Amino acid sequence: MREITYLEAVREAMSQEMRRNEDVFILGEDIGVYGGAFGVTRGMIEEFGTERVRNTPISEAAISGTAVGAALTGMRPILELQFSDFITIAMDNMVNQAAKIRYMYGGKGRVPMVLRTPAGSGTGAAAQHSQSLEAWMTHIPGLKVVQPSTAYDAKGLLKAAIDDDNPVIFYEHKLCYKTKGDVPEEQYSIPLGKADVKREGTDVTIVATAIMVHKALEAADTLSKEGISAEIIDPRTLVPLDEETIVGSVRKTGRVVVVHEAVKRGGFGGEIAGMIAESEAFDYLDAPIKRLGGKPVPIPYNPELEKAAIPQVDDIIQAVKETLNRV
Repeated sequence: MREITYLEAVREAMSQEMRRNEDVFILGEDIGVYGGAFGVTRGMIEEFGTERVRNTPISEAAISGTAVGAALTGMRPILELQFSDFITIAMDNMVNQAAKIRYMYGGKGRVPMVLRTPAGSGTGAAAQHSQSLEAWMTHIPGLKVVQPSTAYDAKGLLKAAIDDDNPVIFYEHKLCYKTKGDVPEEQYSIPLGKADVKREGTDVTIVATAIMVHKALEAADTLSKEGISAEIIDPRTLVPLDEETIVGSVRKTGRVVVVHEAVKRGGFGGEIAGMIAESEAFDYLDAPIKRLGGKPVPIPYNPELEKAAIPQVDDIIQAVKETLNRV
């Protein structure tokens, strides 16, 4: 199987869907000739033209409002926000319109749209361009929230998101864009709401999202040299959440560490921890649930401070050892 980058996988998913379905189009800031802030849409305007690759003004409110309206009339828009931080400007359209219309109209009005946006830190983009705000979106009934960590998952999940008749928030971590993986050239779909076991283990479960999946895998390699077997669970979608896979893993290992980049306070890790505590897995726990998340500070510009603000590989290793009483 060929190996491509995460970025290329996202582009390929959109291109294949646009060839298959004329109702699919993309819109956003500088996505045309420039190819988007991170180059994801590069070359697409040459194939699909300006009608289906639409440059927009720098107004997230206008972009999201246009997408909601287009979706209501039968189109399947994919809107790109240059940075996930600016979903704050699109909140009324996403939270009060897109998320609620299907319910309020008894299913007669559908909003099949995908909001794609780069998220997270690690690029020196500082406080206003480096946040992880996915927990906000998971709080809103009517929105589905996706966080792929690999190229394979990005393509398959984006295909499923485009086909879904509900609004989907599709987070693409900036540091994942250059990562590579085996990705089939043909079309395929990964169901929303199905987690993936990235690594099997017996001593502890690590539930990780987005770039933290890669850090957790690196931590697991180091831990294995010390005789500690870590199982890595990647939820892939936060809404809907595959509770069964997570609970099954925790029942097997008896210990769990939940790690995400977003600020720990109010982060989605608390939801996962709460779900485990309320499930049958609670009786199998041999240690308290451990959560790792970002510190409650704006993301710094300084690269060393930026690293200090979010969990790193050594932090995951330390958390695992603490839950195993190996410190």
